[in-house]
Amino acid sequence: MPHVAGVGDAKHLVAPARQDGEARAEAVDCVRRLLRPDRRAVERSIDRAARVWARTWTLYHRPMIAPPRDEAELLARARALRGMPVEATGVHRKGKLGERVERALGASGGSTATMDFPSLGVELKTIPLDLARRAPRESTFVCAVSLVDADRAEWATSWVRAKLSRVLWVPVEVHADGARRIGEARLWSPSPEQERILAGDFEEILGRVGLGDVEGVTARLGRWLQLRPKAAHGRVRTLVRAAEGELVATVPRGFYLRARFTGAILRDGLALP
Repeated sequence: MPHVAGVGDAKHLVAPARQDGEARAEAVDCVRRLLRPDRRAVERSIDRAARVWARTWTLYHRPMIAPPRDEAELLARARALRGMPVEATGVHRKGKLGERVERALGASGGSTATMDFPSLGVELKTIPLDLARRAPRESTFVCAVSLVDADRAEWATSWVRAKLSRVLWVPVEVHADGARRIGEARLWSPSPEQERILAGDFEEILGRVGLGDVEGVTARLGRWLQLRPKAAHGRVRTLVRAAEGELVATVPRGFYLRARFTGAILRDGLALP
């Protein structure tokens, strides 16, 4: 039995408002017209609804697609998103936007402890970019840190090294008027010299934590990598070893890349800022 259109169907036709709610209101009006018996009005409304859909179709509507077969296909998909507007409603949080980009590109890693594209060994990172300054607006989260194991952690087998071994950077360009559009994506792997510096930051930071000085490790430590609190809210706690080896509670931490580093490698993948 064919589906009978209703006003509520407009919510599935249009993404969250892109232009101050005008597109959504227009689409609702289109569906209302579809309910009228006048055949010509119906035909006009179908055509009008199609035009509304075409200009408001965004990342929100992209269906989950099969994972890319190789890096070339992944990069082609990412670059096809360039210039796409990011709707203003529902994606204020960076993580939410990242989820939508993952969906559009066919990422299959989900929330599990693996890469976003496991078969390719590629991690996806969306990064807000101030278009006027051509600089990232904030540091970039890499991964959570197991503080209790800090004294045994090694760069070669670390999760942060694995996450940074191959990264697909997808900039989100923030314009002066607040509008946001997807920028040009690029694949990046650290050069030997970049990895040497990242490894040095890792060892310096977790070396301090392993000695029981987690509270003395601030975001100022580390040239490119930094350790910062990472928790859903201020009441979350994890365990870490204090100076005498006893377990104490503290706020969970995560590794972040400094904005000056990510900004530099978006301009030049071999940069050493």
